[in-house]
Amino acid sequence: MSIIEVKDVTKSFGERQVLKGINFTVEEGEVVSIIGTSGSGKSTLLRCLNLLETPTTGQIFYKGQNVLDPNYAANEYRKHIGMVFQQFNLFNNLTVLENCTVGPVKVMHRPLEESQQLAIKHLEQVGMQDFLNAKPATLSGGQKQRVAIARALTMQPDAILFDEPTSALDPEMVGDVLAVMKDLAEHSGLTMIVVTHEMEFARDVSDRVLFMDQGVIAEQGKPEDLFTQPKEERTRQFLERYLLDKN
Repeated sequence: MSIIEVKDVTKSFGERQVLKGINFTVEEGEVVSIIGTSGSGKSTLLRCLNLLETPTTGQIFYKGQNVLDPNYAANEYRKHIGMVFQQFNLFNNLTVLENCTVGPVKVMHRPLEESQQLAIKHLEQVGMQDFLNAKPATLSGGQKQRVAIARALTMQPDAILFDEPTSALDPEMVGDVLAVMKDLAEHSGLTMIVVTHEMEFARDVSDRVLFMDQGVIAEQGKPEDLFTQPKEERTRQFLERYLLDKN
């Protein structure tokens, strides 16, 4: 079953068109990585998917319903689509545990004790169970991002969008976050859409890879096909350095 379907989505900022007719679907439980150069529209696409940006034209369907329809309850949709940002976006005045429970309690209206138990479960899942009472300012970048992933999971979403989740991290911290994401992809059955510059993650963990170039999806396919036999010259050029490094 398609959990998200994108039809002819465009996005312009003034005269500048960033997305130029995007079409793709994401099946339930699928891990889709979006790769491409900076400025190709990847993050804008992700922000349109969770309605942080409103597409200029087009349709986005969630379980068969157009979330851009004026009569559709956008806030209900957002409850089911988690988001992990580049810069963590944690509340600095709250503890790790409070960061993970504020959404379920305030937005989903779940009991505090139930939300805390769920949060602790997911903080254990990402290896942050020893930091329940810590404030974000005392954590490393990698630890903050793992808390952000646990926070998204505690909302029990149908899908999580990851917007370059390792780009703000020091190199030695990248591996910890990617390991958490890989474990989620392999064992949780969660639908994941990941904008990433980490080519090995895209190749090894994804069910499908989309390559974006200048506001369009230039090529998409299974990672073993796209990484070894890209059809488009622009895809080959983008992957050339990565492929050379691996040979």
